[in-house]
Amino acid sequence: MKGKYPQIEAKMQKTVEALIAELATIRAGRANPAVLAKIMVEYYGAETPLPQLAAISTPDARTLVVTPWDAGALKAAEKAIQQSDLGINPVNDGKALRLGFPPLTEERRRDLAKSVKKFAEDSKVSIRNTRRDELEKAKGDKKKSIITEDDLKIIEKDLQELCDKYIKEIDKVAADKEKELMEV
Repeated sequence: MKGKYPQIEAKMQKTVEALIAELATIRAGRANPAVLAKIMVEYYGAETPLPQLAAISTPDARTLVVTPWDAGALKAAEKAIQQSDLGINPVNDGKALRLGFPPLTEERRRDLAKSVKKFAEDSKVSIRNTRRDELEKAKGDKKKSIITEDDLKIIEKDLQELCDKYIKEIDKVAADKEKELMEV
C-alpha cells in the first residue's frame, strides 16, 4: 500500500516521528542528551537551545557533561538547567556542568508513564484527524462526481488501514518507552 497515498502516509509518519522526539526528552533514569534539547538559554539577549551552545557528552549511564563552547555561557546554561523541569542541580567546575541523574522514584516513574500515555493519545488523535480530513476530501469529490461510490468505499478502507497501521506503531513506541521507564 506504500505509495498509494504518499502525502497522507508522510503526514502520519511525521506524527509518529514527533512522538518519538517528544518521548526522547522524557528522562528515564539514564542520562540522555535529548532531555536537554528543549532547554533555552539566555545568550547575548537571545533564547538559544542549549545543544547549540555546548557539547553534551555522557561519560557514564547516569551523568551528562555540558561543555559550552563559549566560557561566558556557562553561568547562563547553569541557570537555565536549574530553572527547567528536569529537577537536577548541575555541578559547575568552572569549565563544564556535570548533571548527575539519580534513579527515578516509583511515583515519578508512574507520572512519566502517564505522560507517555497522554503524548501517545494526542498522536493517535492527530492520525485520526488526518484520516477524517482526507475522508472529507474524498466525500467532496464524490459529491462533485469526480469519483464513484465504489472509489469512495475503497478510499475509506485504505485510509482506515493506514490509520490502523500508524496507531499500532504509536502503541508500540509508547509501550517501549513505558517499559524503559519502569525498568529499575
